Amino acid sequence: MAVVLPFEPKDPSIETLVRLVKGDMERVNALILSRTGSDVAMIPEVATHLISSGGKRLRPMLTIACAALSDYEGEGHIKLAASVEFMHTATLLHDDVVDESDMRRGKLAARKVWGNEASVLVGDFLLGQAFKMMVEVGILECLDILSTAACTIAEGEVMQLAAAKNTETSEDDYLAVIRGKTAELFAAACEVGAVLNHRPKAEQTACRSFGMNLGIAFQLVDDVLDYGGSQAKLGKNIGDDFREGKITLPVILAFRRGDAQERAFWKEALEQSETSDEQLQKAIALLIKHRALADTLERAQHYGAMARDALALFGPSPVKDALVEAVDFAISRGY
Repeated sequence: MAVVLPFEPKDPSIETLVRLVKGDMERVNALILSRTGSDVAMIPEVATHLISSGGKRLRPMLTIACAALSDYEGEGHIKLAASVEFMHTATLLHDDVVDESDMRRGKLAARKVWGNEASVLVGDFLLGQAFKMMVEVGILECLDILSTAACTIAEGEVMQLAAAKNTETSEDDYLAVIRGKTAELFAAACEVGAVLNHRPKAEQTACRSFGMNLGIAFQLVDDVLDYGGSQAKLGKNIGDDFREGKITLPVILAFRRGDAQERAFWKEALEQSETSDEQLQKAIALLIKHRALADTLERAQHYGAMARDALALFGPSPVKDALVEAVDFAISRGY
């Protein structure tokens, strides 16, 4: 008689992707550390504080993986992946100043240790190093993609600043913000991997679409985790978005679906310079009442499905499977 064993599906993990790109990422990390060097002592201190603080390095891993997906065999992907990570780190340094954040990846934000001025200027230094490495690779189209991304990210940040505390922000407005401030770098990181090997335009576009949709899904899950995650996972305080008056998709949905009294609460709480723990708990209760967190996760699943579909153009391979699992991992963080 046959014995039927219960099937227990494995939780999605990013570890397969990490393992596949491990060798190249060791070279990327070594390059990152070497390029933070400066005769100005504060620059490597500030840069290393954030760079060595345990980030997942997801964006440069995507550059490495998409180069492998495109059968690239050169060296340019190492410098482009390091450039992507420097761009990301620079935006984090700048963001923490704009948002007046105290924590980043479970540590004091650089601005709390060295001050706002140093954080901004070291971010500028890292952007400069990123562009130097792009030029060294010598492929104009890659430089164009990443420099355009830098402009788009800045536009997204300014759009978010303009939308802060504005409860009239629509879902379309918000999606435009996160396409710019978050998803654009995911998209560019993936696209340059295919451009490096001069792959057909359809493959380049597919890699860009994968990154863009993954980036949107990733940010939507982050929006949920800010109200329902753990501080250990986030590396920042729960409710930071709420305290900073950020209008994210869960807030937009709860505000639209609420009654007049509930909308008055959101307006008052988000416009205050300081909010209480009691207000945060009430906000979370309203988000749950109106399914705002659950529906934001559904939106994330939708964009995750589009990211997976974008990879259908490529034949079977371990790196393709790892990228698909990375999408599942990004979304499963919200559960």
